[in-house]
Amino acid sequence: MILTHAQIWAAIDALGDRYGLTASGLARKAGLDPTTFNRSKRETPSGRQRWPSTESIAKVLQATGASLDEFMALISANSGASRRHTRPLIGLAQAGEGGFFDEAGFATGGGWDEIDVLAETDENSYALEISGDSMSPLYRDGDIVIVSPSAPVRRGDRVVVKTTSGEIMAKELKRQTARAIELRSINPAFPDRVIPRDEVSWMARILWASQ
Repeated sequence: MILTHAQIWAAIDALGDRYGLTASGLARKAGLDPTTFNRSKRETPSGRQRWPSTESIAKVLQATGASLDEFMALISANSGASRRHTRPLIGLAQAGEGGFFDEAGFATGGGWDEIDVLAETDENSYALEISGDSMSPLYRDGDIVIVSPSAPVRRGDRVVVKTTSGEIMAKELKRQTARAIELRSINPAFPDRVIPRDEVSWMARILWASQ
């Protein structure tokens, strides 16, 4: 995909909107000059395009906790050439019931709705509708996240975990060992979790959110 000046800036604006920040607020959060992302800075007085630096984008991702996948999805959403992909969709609360996933966390069985997404997704991905506020303000009640059980999971990734008792949750992976996985709640009002490995049915990485 060839990135355009308009797509990059639109993705930065969309990222700010996702976190309730203006362009200047996003810049301040990233430790940049407040005027860095102002519309007046996107072109020179002569009309020549100014592009945000890779360093400034990296600082924004670090400050907001957004992943590169999420940022690229925002770019894709602002690309007229983006292709739509239909993926299975189910509510996070309903997903805790039996019959929707196999033992590895892949979508199976009936009862799924469908949703169109504007992003490149692997064939095993599916969509979950967030319920509750344990991931607020990053993901809010009603937001849609795209999840893949086949994507590699690393520390710091946002994940969906299902326990053997049927509980399903969206958290951030703090650490995983041979004995347990440690999960961090994005919302500080909710406790972190440590779940023994033998109580984890499956864990799948959140690739991006459609909000």
